Amino acid sequence: MTRNQRPASPRVVVGVDGSEPSQQALRWAAKIADASRAHVDAVAVWHYSIPLGWAMPDWDPRVDMDRILNAAVDAAFGPRRPADMNLIVCEGNPVNVLLEHSAGALMLVVGSRGHGGFAGMLLGSVSAAVAEHATCPVLVVHGDKPVPAVTS
Repeated sequence: MTRNQRPASPRVVVGVDGSEPSQQALRWAAKIADASRAHVDAVAVWHYSIPLGWAMPDWDPRVDMDRILNAAVDAAFGPRRPADMNLIVCEGNPVNVLLEHSAGALMLVVGSRGHGGFAGMLLGSVSAAVAEHATCPVLVVHGDKPVPAVTS
């Protein structure tokens, strides 16, 4: 699927960087998707710049982010991983990629702070930017908030 093509079914997009707040965001996204009869697109984004003349030949950032994404999903759900969850790894600016993937989504869910945040901040730069610019509702999850029970 190219970036411009979107699945026809309802979806909840969640940004994942492996941090505890992003694992909690995964749990919230799954609960919201289940209640909305939607699927979850779990998106991990990598971006790096290497100074001219310097290289890391044995490092593959796509493989590394895929490992981080799978580990976060395993930590969030254990053996009860949602069957209808899509795992997506992309290169680019995290804000831009999440905004692009969330276009047309029911909701975008992100953790309040990721691995790049400062401990004293209440809201990280990615969560603040997507909350301001997304075209769908955004849920910013703090790592210590429990996922509510959904009753039908």
